[in-house]
Amino acid sequence: MKIGIYPGTFDPITHGHTDIITRSLRVFDKVIVAVAPNPAKHPLFNLSERLEMVKLVMKDQGQGGQVEVVSFDGLLVDYVQRSGSHAIIRGLRAISDFEHEFQMALINRKLAKNVETVFLMPSEEYSYLSSTIIKDIANHGGSLTAFLHPEVARRLQERIRSLKR
Repeated sequence: MKIGIYPGTFDPITHGHTDIITRSLRVFDKVIVAVAPNPAKHPLFNLSERLEMVKLVMKDQGQGGQVEVVSFDGLLVDYVQRSGSHAIIRGLRAISDFEHEFQMALINRKLAKNVETVFLMPSEEYSYLSSTIIKDIANHGGSLTAFLHPEVARRLQERIRSLKR
């Protein structure tokens, strides 16, 4: 069985993320969405909330059997090896992503020679999406329906409102 690991903060999970997961399932038999705590990014949602939202979105998309959602801490390559996988899945939205992702892929290869990084491009309609941009739209009261699962959008709007009080 070919297993790919799709790591990220997913704060929150967007249609761009789900697009990469769907594309990954064309290459891998199973995709493990590995949600990282990543306190350096100052996530808006805590780890358990992000895990819950990713699981909800995957269930609603009918991908529960092929997609596993977990959290991990520590070095990604260590988790990849423990999981029985040999591949890290990364989405590339634009040229600006490439330099950072290329550097991380080379570092991961140096740490674990048997771990490959697979880069996937999202659909054009999601190529500009990032969780940061989505949070900015939400912060300014913009519509989120084109970018997020309805329940994720509701939770994000609620969180933004609670922070403004």
